[in-house]
Amino acid sequence: MVANALWGWLNRWKKANWQRRGKPIWAAEIWQDIAARVEKLTVKVRHVDAHVSKSQANEEHHNNEQVDKAAKVKVSQVDLDWQHKGEVFLARWAHDASSHQERDATYRWARDRGVDLTMDNISQVIHNCETCAAIKQAKRVKPLWYGGRWLKYRYEEAWQIDYITLPQTRQGKRYVLTIVEATTGWLETYPVPHATARNTILGLEKQVLWRHGTPERIESDNGTHFKNGLINT
Repeated sequence: MVANALWGWLNRWKKANWQRRGKPIWAAEIWQDIAARVEKLTVKVRHVDAHVSKSQANEEHHNNEQVDKAAKVKVSQVDLDWQHKGEVFLARWAHDASSHQERDATYRWARDRGVDLTMDNISQVIHNCETCAAIKQAKRVKPLWYGGRWLKYRYEEAWQIDYITLPQTRQGKRYVLTIVEATTGWLETYPVPHATARNTILGLEKQVLWRHGTPERIESDNGTHFKNGLINT
């Protein structure tokens, strides 16, 4: 390949602006550097029979053998997919930092911050996101109190809260606080590392108070993370 490139391809690539069939050639910058050096050097390519007996070998054959040994390098494992993995890493960062929004919203969030992501990478991240999987599972959980009993409440007057346990995420979160609006079944979720009274308060504050206002009633199973002095205050 190198001999062919030095002999004929370099001029062809140079005339085609270092492209082939409209696409940049592989390692174009390296070949451009080689082309610049070749213009200043006299390069001779000569054929030497590789397989001859030692008794018939001359100096050229011995030199060729030394070159072959020098050209042999140990094969090492090189991650050729580093660029794609880097793009996926950025997509995961954008998805986490944007509070696990859906694909288009994550794309816009990253674009507004000067990060160019592809929809395919964002979709891959969302598909593998443990937090999003936890939220989807939580949305399938029916509230403990539903049906006729909820009809006595006004919209956003009462919320039902509970914890569900899920596989631990990379951030160490293995519980999801589910908060269900009484009359509509609207679900808010808040993933946490531990089901504690303090985390319950934080979840209610961020998911309910800031978004829907202060509820008049909160329903729970009266667990220790719900029936607590912090909660009562």
